[in-house]
Amino acid sequence: MEVEIDGIQIGKEHPLVVISGPCVIEDEEHALRCAERLQEMFDRCGVQLIYKSSYDKGNRSSMDAYRGPGLKEGLRILQKVKERFNLPVFTDIHHPDEAAAAAEVCAVLQIPAFLCRQTDLLVAAGKSGAVINVKKGQFMAPWDMEHVVNKLLSSGCEKIILTERGTSFGYNNLVSDMRAIPILQKFGFPVCFDASHSVQLPGGMGDHSGGEREFIPTLAKAALAAGANLLYIESHPNPSEAKCDKHSVMPYAMLESLLMEAKALYELIQRGPVLC
Repeated sequence: MEVEIDGIQIGKEHPLVVISGPCVIEDEEHALRCAERLQEMFDRCGVQLIYKSSYDKGNRSSMDAYRGPGLKEGLRILQKVKERFNLPVFTDIHHPDEAAAAAEVCAVLQIPAFLCRQTDLLVAAGKSGAVINVKKGQFMAPWDMEHVVNKLLSSGCEKIILTERGTSFGYNNLVSDMRAIPILQKFGFPVCFDASHSVQLPGGMGDHSGGEREFIPTLAKAALAAGANLLYIESHPNPSEAKCDKHSVMPYAMLESLLMEAKALYELIQRGPVLC
């Protein structure tokens, strides 16, 4: 149950890894500034960072919502982040024909939750050579991810991470069932918990999603206690100005405090039970 991402080991008995960054690439200067501040923060906290940002958010609520700079420009910016800070980078893909180009830059390609059953997308991603992170759909039971795993395995991909990000719970709400973490781990791959998207209120603001970021620490620590192998927490230096998911990204001061708590809890869980 281990995956290597540019020298970072994911799995039991390895140091805590957190995927973080702004939801969407806003511009080159912003991306570089975010990556620099996050790297400094993660180094202080002793937590390993994978930098995440999307070049295109193809699943926004409104036609008028900012989607990002697009594939070509977005990958150019992520390449710059990767080279300047020596960080593994991570992004979403939405179409099969994006997979090969994105994998030339990004160590990890993510399949968004709403697209996790799309066979052509999964197969193209699996053939790209990158590590593939698949978010469990909000509409799926954790055991149904077996079919997703089999599609990736059929493409020759064995570098897989499965991510829990909440389940639809009535209108405009999600609930996190921590039982999903050990259930997903039974497929033999590391399991990530997406603490930022799990506090979303999908479509809760009418033309965009709301969120309750104050619950990110609660859910992140609960997921680690349940055995999650890594965390996914989107962040932003000034959430009120974020161009995507402003209600569910973490401000940096709040993130740094959580990283310190999460590292201690993760290490405690990894040591196993204390025999009296």
